[in-house]
Amino acid sequence: MKKVFLILMVTLVAGINSNYAKNSNDDGHKKKSKKVKTEVVEHDSYIKAIRLINTEDGECTFEVGKIPNKTTIDSKGFFAQTHVDAYEKVAHAAPRKQYVVTLKGKLRFKVSNGDTFIIEPGVILIAEDTKGKGHTWDLVKGDKWERLYIPLTEDASDQFVKD
Repeated sequence: MKKVFLILMVTLVAGINSNYAKNSNDDGHKKKSKKVKTEVVEHDSYIKAIRLINTEDGECTFEVGKIPNKTTIDSKGFFAQTHVDAYEKVAHAAPRKQYVVTLKGKLRFKVSNGDTFIIEPGVILIAEDTKGKGHTWDLVKGDKWERLYIPLTEDASDQFVKD
């Protein structure tokens, strides 16, 4: 028992001396610890988004903006698509309010008044132009458009923040 006590005491004293040495100058004087101020800075983070909307006269236009990171949306699930349905090859309205997440491909969308914008991976399309002539699109890079559709529930917020 005495041996165990002696070993514990030696270990404790060695630890104290080691700690003193770390906090002392070569001349044995205690040195001041530098306190490094660590501050977590939260930046507002967003993902670029473009929203297709109907105008009062039933035409289609778009808004450029963003969606906050870690956004939760009320959805009806999602589905993937790589083929192009016949109705998508001509001017059409969105079949429902939905997010369209491009995984592969680069497209030029055109709205009713002739204005265009580019959708590519990293830019979320929010399709809300559910009435009227709608929009058209052409593939401008690649030979395939791989995408996920995330239909929103009836009264869901799209979480879009206009620039």
